[in-house]
Amino acid sequence: MSEHSDAPLDKLWREYGEVFAAFDDLTLARWMAQTLGQLQGRVWRSSHPLVGAYRLAAQVAHDRQIWHKRLATAPRDYPEAACCRAPLLPLITRDVPEQGLICQHCNATAIAFDDIPVDVQKMLRNWAAKYAPIHQVAHWDDRQQKRAGNYDRALEDAASEAERLLAAAGNKLGPALLEFYPAVLWEDQDECLDVRPEDIPL
Repeated sequence: MSEHSDAPLDKLWREYGEVFAAFDDLTLARWMAQTLGQLQGRVWRSSHPLVGAYRLAAQVAHDRQIWHKRLATAPRDYPEAACCRAPLLPLITRDVPEQGLICQHCNATAIAFDDIPVDVQKMLRNWAAKYAPIHQVAHWDDRQQKRAGNYDRALEDAASEAERLLAAAGNKLGPALLEFYPAVLWEDQDECLDVRPEDIPL
């Protein structure tokens, strides 16, 4: 969600976030600390309503520097993220080899790829290498589309493969990372290929 976009969906999410903007700092800090406890120990879809609510709260908290004020204590298994010193809650995206794991508080890199445990690095790199050409089908130019013959069919096939690979992120990559981090989120959609969370059963 972009803070400055006028797209209808972004405006709707900003409306949703108003409830957290109305919280005072102490209430917001306590709500987030409690919710981190509920998230702990599991791999979560990024589309899960609880994750979505936490993300909205995290954006407000980041703007106010809530975690720097030490108003509430996060569960002890959450270390500080190097990017913004908020509790570490990493997100797996298809760009993980380039961007690492993404912070839910500041949207920067929470864990650089080279800092991820080596065995999991290999899994992530292999997964991303398979995903990249599938995603790229949505961005083929006219020449590539003509070469495919039936571009609509190519898109459908790419979407089906994206669904399979995104499910693998939730079923395999997330649990592997959960051995090292208190909770893990994974991106369960691809807007370019029109893959929605409901298309990805686990």
